[in-house]
Amino acid sequence: MLADALEHLVRGIVTHPEDVRIRDKELRRGRMLEVRVNPEDIGKVIGRQGRTATALRTVVSALAGPEQVRIDFIDVDRRGPRRR
Repeated sequence: MLADALEHLVRGIVTHPEDVRIRDKELRRGRMLEVRVNPEDIGKVIGRQGRTATALRTVVSALAGPEQVRIDFIDVDRRGPRRR
């Protein structure tokens, strides 16, 4: 459910919604949602001074309740992924 909600929000922000991929991983310290977007859209997802990314993290944290969730934003470049 969290991955679907995050995907819906991110697709509404980006220019290339078909390139949005959300990967849900279970880690020892909690859950991680990995957001992959087109390299042209990484700035839109992060936003000025990280405000959009912070807002997305806040919404997902509110939906998760007491569960610990981490979100990583990655742009998918031809040369390989770069973490942000």
